[in-house]
Amino acid sequence: MTPSADFQAPDRRAFLRRAGLAAAAGASLPLLGSGPSPAFAAVDDPDQLFKEGKFAAAERGYRRVLREDPRNAHAYAQTGYIALLSNRFGDAEKHLSKAVALRPGDIASAQRLAECFVRQDQLARAIPLLQGTGRPRDRAYGDLYSHISGTPWQIHGAQSAHVPFVTLDPVPAVEASLNGGKPGKFWLDTYATLDLSREVAEAAGLRAVATHSGGVANNQPITIWLGVLDSFKIGNIEIRSLPVQWSDAQRPSLPDGSTAAGAFGTTIFYHFLTTMNYAGRALTLRRKTKTAPRARAADRLPLWLAGDHYPCTLGSLGDDGPRMVTLDTGGIGSGLDTTVEIAERVGMAVDYDHPIQQPGTKLYPITAERISLGGAVGRKVPGHAAEQVFPGFPGPGQSAQFGFDLIANFTHEFFKPFAITFDYTDMRLYITRG
Repeated sequence: MTPSADFQAPDRRAFLRRAGLAAAAGASLPLLGSGPSPAFAAVDDPDQLFKEGKFAAAERGYRRVLREDPRNAHAYAQTGYIALLSNRFGDAEKHLSKAVALRPGDIASAQRLAECFVRQDQLARAIPLLQGTGRPRDRAYGDLYSHISGTPWQIHGAQSAHVPFVTLDPVPAVEASLNGGKPGKFWLDTYATLDLSREVAEAAGLRAVATHSGGVANNQPITIWLGVLDSFKIGNIEIRSLPVQWSDAQRPSLPDGSTAAGAFGTTIFYHFLTTMNYAGRALTLRRKTKTAPRARAADRLPLWLAGDHYPCTLGSLGDDGPRMVTLDTGGIGSGLDTTVEIAERVGMAVDYDHPIQQPGTKLYPITAERISLGGAVGRKVPGHAAEQVFPGFPGPGQSAQFGFDLIANFTHEFFKPFAITFDYTDMRLYITRG
């Protein structure tokens, strides 16, 4: 969910990410903490390697620079960022802290250091960093975290929860309850955090402790209210004392015509070993003491987390790849998002006869003959190609935001034959046919 809600493709796809409903410190980060160093003008340029998503090689390059120039703030910033992408929190904290100390105006590194603490539920350590960036959004989340007393994200109940989907389309949804109330239906969207409708938030007795602007919808600015939820129960697992947000953003109706209570995704998922079993129509949350499912090497892929809720891995468009892609389970009626330039480069036919007008750009229907994540292959996958990148477009549209190139976003229709497991401890993605 990113900063614009104007985008309305067929069936109002990707409804949440365009409502600007990201819920943590690193949701919208500047590209880099500082400009590249002249020391990087070598054949094995770590900045170029990073841009291409070759993180291990880039990190080796940055560490080489630091051996030669121990006060190179950019190399510290990038080494810390690479560690954060892989949830290597010790390395991330060490290098991002050094980057901020060497260059106090490096807002991106301060935000990423805050995100490093947020992912570990060390919210108190994130507060001064967020309140010191001078950015209203960061201050709002700093204020939110200051209202969470005691231990946040307390997990109670069973070792695992297995909850059936109440619907598979337009995207999967499950039942969950707030503060011990009657269960409501929540969309599952990896581009989501924990987001409620305003009516549901008010019925649960939530009190806003901060607000921020979340982009626009129907040419009107969206206000996002932030608060603290006492209890969120999914199956027989309960999470206590966690941040939550709500807004008036319009959402699609459930198949029975009713309105969903909200949506949740990656910020919930990374607290567990999480499996979205599309083929089996169920969500499974396992405490992190449980081991990941066994899978063939072809079904086990690397996993990175950009910002607070953008999972990334390696995927291929036909024979092009594997290269960096995002994973968004909230794309209605689509299995793939990319750009016209990339679609044409890999040989996809772009349907220019049926444009979908968006503010400042157009989308065109495409059909991918073959796309894949490791050994998981989708054929004749429907999708959309953007004429040019615009705020809120997933996949390639995030390249400038994250600093590395993305060739596509894999979404709902692609995943239907599979079960996908997100392991944010070992940073592995498992995808198996259901």
